[in-house]
Amino acid sequence: MQKDFERFDMTKPPVRTKWYLRPLTYIFSFPDIKKHGLKITEKGTEGLKPPYLLLCNHNAFMDFKAATKAIFPDRANYVIAIDGFIGREKLLRNVGGICKRKFTNDVTLIRQLKRVAQNGDVAVIYPEARYSLCGTTAVLPSGLGKLCKMLDIPVVTFICHGHHVNSPFWNLHDRGVKPTEAELTLIYTPEQLKDASAEDINAKILEMFQYDDFAWQKERGIRVTYPKRAEGLHKVLYQCPSCLKEYTMTSEGTKLICGSCGKTWTMTELGELAADSGETEFTHIPDWYEWERANVRKEIEAGTYSTGEMPVTVNSLPNAKKFIRLGEGVMVHDMNGFTVSGTDGDGDPFEMKKPPQSLYSCHIEYEYLGKYGDCVDLNTLEDTWYIYPHDCEFSVTKMALATEELYFYDRRRSGRTIVPGFA
Repeated sequence: MQKDFERFDMTKPPVRTKWYLRPLTYIFSFPDIKKHGLKITEKGTEGLKPPYLLLCNHNAFMDFKAATKAIFPDRANYVIAIDGFIGREKLLRNVGGICKRKFTNDVTLIRQLKRVAQNGDVAVIYPEARYSLCGTTAVLPSGLGKLCKMLDIPVVTFICHGHHVNSPFWNLHDRGVKPTEAELTLIYTPEQLKDASAEDINAKILEMFQYDDFAWQKERGIRVTYPKRAEGLHKVLYQCPSCLKEYTMTSEGTKLICGSCGKTWTMTELGELAADSGETEFTHIPDWYEWERANVRKEIEAGTYSTGEMPVTVNSLPNAKKFIRLGEGVMVHDMNGFTVSGTDGDGDPFEMKKPPQSLYSCHIEYEYLGKYGDCVDLNTLEDTWYIYPHDCEFSVTKMALATEELYFYDRRRSGRTIVPGFA
């Protein structure tokens, strides 16, 4: 189905940040930067001038403010997902925003980035394409190395620490973590890019992108006293390691609770977990998350992974004006990938299929905008669907893990090369 909606114009050339908006971006960012005592360490960037490519990790909205400080007063263009443009397309274009639909292969973006380089500005990309779910590195697109060579400008990484601990994706409350840190590192000059293969460049980028916010917190002894610091964590840690039951985990205050077997864990001020009785299966939150991934991988390897049919509400975002209620339908995520189908308000059918090899990861949301619930975000080059399961047991975290594991399982079966950390 292709309704006659106005579509976001992805081909419009990127706007060089308006001169009067450049100081405003810094003024907007400064209070939080000061509040959290951001410390930026520069490595090899002394005297660096645009154009250059800036690759940033992604844990919270604070990442954008930190990047603004790191590059000010230089002009920049930022790759931003289309939902970031809702209701403010003109403003975001004028501050340098370049629209992208998540996890799509869009050659238009390459042309846009080349234009940024030609303009002599900074091209800012968050290659993980979504907030980290537990403060660790997400899978990176394998085309990064080729992109760096095509742009033929310096490549810089900007890796922030503490932003997930301060405002995790599963509970955005600002915890006042201070000081936060970041490293701004020149990893390639144009001359070095000429002598490096795309694979070499990918390996270097992956090396720079290794981070773990909870390990960082513990190493620095940073205490979070926020009394509701565990609330929302069950969205990520959806499976109980004691009874193995899925979808019964809840959280309250500093507690993580299994509604099936009753076991509880306390999240300490240092971001660790401790069982209130019996064995502490995982003290480190990312270890619990990776255990869940391993369990999903086993289901996929056995050929049994399936959510079954889930009733869903589907909202469409063809442009940056607002979401449009597409209709009610069903979604299945199984060994064949995602299938979403239903009927819109006019009685017309709609359908989107995303087989495993078409999607190496997916974007999810927890309690989107505080009122719509958990959802999966699926994209084509012309549309974005926010899909909300309801009246069933599910975990969008498990679906996100399964999306990645299905992609790599399919690659293994077809004999294709797999590079750890890359899709």
